[in-house]
Amino acid sequence: MLKAKTRWQLAAFDEKLADEIARECGLSPLIAKLLVIRGIDSPQRARAFLEAGPELFHDPFLLDGMEESVHRIRRAIERNEPICIYGDYDADGVSSTSLMVHVMRQLGAVFDCYIPNRFTEGYGLHKDALAHLQESGYKLIVTVDTGISAVEQVAFANQLGLDVIVTDHHEPPAVLPEAFAVINPKKPGCPYPFDMLAGVGVAFKLAHALLGEPPLYLADLAALGTIADLVPLVDENRVLARLGLQRLNQTRNIGLQALIRVCGLADSELTAGHVGFALGPRLNAGGRLETAEAAVKLLTTQDPEEADQCARILDNLNRERQELVQAITDEAVQMVREQFPLDENRVLVLAKEGWNVGVVGIVASRLVEMFYRPTIVLGIDREKGTAKGSARSIAGFDMYEALTACREWLPHYGGHTMAAGMTLPIENLEPLRDRLNRLAAEWLTEEDFVPLTKVDVALDLAEISLDTAEQLEQLAPFGMGNPTPLVLVRDVEAAGMRTIGRDDSHLKCSLCKEGGSVDAIGFNWAHVVSEVTPKARFEVLAELSVNEWNGHRKPQLTIRDLAVPHRQVFDWRGCRDKQERWRQLAARHEMLTVLFRRESYEALAAGLSAAEQPGRLLVVADDAWDGHVPALPTVVLYDLPKRRSDLNRVLARLEQAERIYCLFGDPDLGAERLSCPGREQFKALYQFLLQVPCVQRIHLDALARRLKLKRDVLDGMLAVFAELEFVRSDAESFRLQPEAPKRPLESSRYYAEWKEEAELATELLLSSYDALIHHFQQQVETVTW
Repeated sequence: MLKAKTRWQLAAFDEKLADEIARECGLSPLIAKLLVIRGIDSPQRARAFLEAGPELFHDPFLLDGMEESVHRIRRAIERNEPICIYGDYDADGVSSTSLMVHVMRQLGAVFDCYIPNRFTEGYGLHKDALAHLQESGYKLIVTVDTGISAVEQVAFANQLGLDVIVTDHHEPPAVLPEAFAVINPKKPGCPYPFDMLAGVGVAFKLAHALLGEPPLYLADLAALGTIADLVPLVDENRVLARLGLQRLNQTRNIGLQALIRVCGLADSELTAGHVGFALGPRLNAGGRLETAEAAVKLLTTQDPEEADQCARILDNLNRERQELVQAITDEAVQMVREQFPLDENRVLVLAKEGWNVGVVGIVASRLVEMFYRPTIVLGIDREKGTAKGSARSIAGFDMYEALTACREWLPHYGGHTMAAGMTLPIENLEPLRDRLNRLAAEWLTEEDFVPLTKVDVALDLAEISLDTAEQLEQLAPFGMGNPTPLVLVRDVEAAGMRTIGRDDSHLKCSLCKEGGSVDAIGFNWAHVVSEVTPKARFEVLAELSVNEWNGHRKPQLTIRDLAVPHRQVFDWRGCRDKQERWRQLAARHEMLTVLFRRESYEALAAGLSAAEQPGRLLVVADDAWDGHVPALPTVVLYDLPKRRSDLNRVLARLEQAERIYCLFGDPDLGAERLSCPGREQFKALYQFLLQVPCVQRIHLDALARRLKLKRDVLDGMLAVFAELEFVRSDAESFRLQPEAPKRPLESSRYYAEWKEEAELATELLLSSYDALIHHFQQQVETVTW
């Protein structure tokens, strides 16, 4: 058995609705089923989802505050009033700022942009920056991807005589800033029909209103921020992502062209995955480690040389960011293990001096993946006496709501259900940690701490084809709200399983069933190779896609989770480095080791500390065992049993065992116990003794050679004769007793045990793997294999 990493939940759906959509839209049953699972409830909505064209854009003037904002911006342009675009330093903020730069250029505005420094200013509007802008002659500030919580800062701007138009998409607080206008689809009372736009989506709607039509030539920028900010790719976000990716693959933006080149993607068909894992991180890197200046320049420059230079800067910063993230992650993991154990911390709040606040959000995401706990990671500034950081959450724990419940310790915070940012005094860290953990105890159950994976459909391996994989591409682009479909494939074997990659961390194999096979790859799944048997039957959760190589296209499964639902028996018989293999297992698993021979126990236990032994070694020897078997998932049969009854009694008590390792082999017993001599060999020995009734012990080696026996086998045969009283032994010799009554060999207990042991050893050591499993089944029918 191999347990899955997550809980699997197969999606339920309305079969009649799926049939109707398939029929009305001319779709395959699979695609119709997936659309219904994604909440599509009519053929009309299905067509809109699949086509996702610009005709689906909503009227931008439905956004509350849009009309007065457009009027004020146009008035500023007519009067040549300087306009400042005030943005944010992440990929969404950079995309939003850059999009508005292009729009202002098109409108002929007098403008500039300003993005605060993450390290010296932090997120959002700042009074010092506003004062500087007012002194520089600006009259109008237009925020993008920020400002919804800036109540004090906007009030300060009003005092300075600045008009502020806030465009944002973050959760609005109870009190909104008294700006000239506030555009946010989440704002209470806003009639806009879609409230999940990214910051760049809101900026796109402002551009739409200013220009009188959707600025499709800027859809590539809109797609960047939309995908990178992880908003749900539904409704207008899907339109922006779909049209934007089309534009991105033919972009005329020289900065984007340069960025695509440094990512090594110039010859690739760009997808949402490329934005999320290649382009987006590089756009983020500047704001995380330095400033966002290079990213904005990249997306707005008209100079090819400057574009190449900015792209290289961002690429280098991204490499530095990756190294920094890994270093902080390692420190945070150690902190969890040493200071904040998971059984005592339902929410992880980790802080340390020297942690770069530009990357703590990424670190928090990694820790959520590793430990599946709501996590806050903060960098401590001793001089200011503050901690600043980012939060990431899990399903069922609304991070923004939780932080709001802790607002007495949080002078600055903001964010979403699943992610947030905050700044607080150092002395507030402990009460924050305590309060969040108490909230988690109230809101979450134990089951909530096991990740839940929603599975779209179960497919038989025979249903997976190139045509099926190509059908799924109709649902792209994939992302939040429209995840890549997950398929469940049951009862398959893995052929050609091997590790690949620079550090052998990935898994490659073919999944097979009834003569069919599909290639599969599992990134960071290499550990499975050592945890499954050649005959394991898998259940696999995977993403189905088309793999194209050298002009050949074929379906491929990318493994996301897997399980072996049955008990596994590992064939490690006769390995030479037996104790080392045992120690390696013991380091990875909580396991029970069964020893049938006291000499094996003594040899193994001699090298163990007292702490290693209790509850892990079960000695079935010398009739001292009381029949109790600890219920542990991993069991090692360390040596060969002497009696079938011992083996059967152990096997019958392994109901809880998920994995059984057969580590027994030749070194466990002497050669005389591996095979029991036959009657002809005993007859030959007896006939020799008739000729030479007294054999000195010093001549036994010579006798063994004469009879073509190993010395220890001869010793065993003489022991049988001694038990049957055919010979009498003393310290110097063996003497035949011709007057002894005839008795069958089987009446010797020693011979019977020897024969049973030898037959059992032969069956267990020389049988094939399949025969070994069958042998266990035959011995104990009550055990489920």
